[in-house]
Amino acid sequence: MGSFEHLYTNSRQAVQFMRAEITHICQKFGKRAPGSASEQNAGKYMAEVLKNHCGCTEVKIDSFTEHPAAFYSYFYFSAFFDCMTAISFLIVPWLSIVFGSAALILFLFQFVLYKQVIDPLFPQKETLNVTAVRPCAGEVKQRIFLNGHIDAAWEFPLNYHFGGIVFEIPGAAAIVGVLFYITLGFLSFCSTASWIQHAGRWGLLFLPFFLTVAFTYNPKRIVDGANDNLSGCYMGISVLREMERLGVRLEHTEVGVILTGSEEAGLRGAKAWAKKHKNDYRDVPTFIICYDTIHDPTKLMVNMKDLNGTVSADQELGDLFLRAAKEAGVPCTTGCVPLLGGATDSAAFTQGGFRSVGITGLSHRLESYYHTRLDSYEYLNEEGLENCYKATIRLLEIADETGN
Repeated sequence: MGSFEHLYTNSRQAVQFMRAEITHICQKFGKRAPGSASEQNAGKYMAEVLKNHCGCTEVKIDSFTEHPAAFYSYFYFSAFFDCMTAISFLIVPWLSIVFGSAALILFLFQFVLYKQVIDPLFPQKETLNVTAVRPCAGEVKQRIFLNGHIDAAWEFPLNYHFGGIVFEIPGAAAIVGVLFYITLGFLSFCSTASWIQHAGRWGLLFLPFFLTVAFTYNPKRIVDGANDNLSGCYMGISVLREMERLGVRLEHTEVGVILTGSEEAGLRGAKAWAKKHKNDYRDVPTFIICYDTIHDPTKLMVNMKDLNGTVSADQELGDLFLRAAKEAGVPCTTGCVPLLGGATDSAAFTQGGFRSVGITGLSHRLESYYHTRLDSYEYLNEEGLENCYKATIRLLEIADETGN
């Protein structure tokens, strides 16, 4: 039987396995858009790896339906309502309140909270989640799932051509512009002063930003998604593979992998998984660690707030990962996924009643490769992958020692 020491000393082999497999998937399965055949084929391939090479006695593929085009199509609706907020003020001032409120409500529910407000307006597709469990040696007293999402993102052209700061300007300016016109709309009820209309005309300077929102993403280009998020998928797969290859089995802790579909379409796979399994895995304490974009070794982070800062992660699980990273000699900090920073699947699992935390390895200020064609298998960071792998191994070791 192998030991945890063997898992640490073989960390380089684990990383080489990750790199080889991520490269293989990017080259063989094509662009894994949410809801696409490529996403499903990649998921089925990874399920076979879990079944044949990771010692998982239970490997399940669950299909679910979604409307993948809806999430980012929000930007077209946003641009329309934003522009109408400005234009309507010059015609019927109070209408700016109507259009502006619609823009803000859509922003809050569809884009900040990931509610499925406009989803029914778009075609429905079917895709899948994968769940695999590797049994422990003795009585099961707890369970830890390692999660990553299968799909890849549509490209953000502004981030690719100009960088993250420029990418964020139109969205921020659009919010300010809409609030500006709503304020003027209310003022027009109280006063007929000419300066209000004059201010409204100057407000047309916001129109270029409103229009630019419609070009936030390119629906015709899907990136490779090597870092975001095959790195997350293979963090869990490689841990189980090394445990199986080296004969390491935890005493009282089952370790599993959840591979979710269509995270880039608004956490749709994780939401579907949490709904389907809401009454499952309740026999013992169960935890889900969600890895998303594991790249920069200096930016490994436990996100204690998720979903644009609106959902709290499991404090105990987050503290455990921090402790494990420290004891493994890996730099790791705490932080949050901020407003306009999006989310990890951890938010959906948490909302579904599971104990979860999101682990990221990038700056939330948008790296150059984030949702761009630069996110290729050639741009993987082996040190960042190895650090996260070591922290995970130490976490499993601590959990099995203390959770009996």
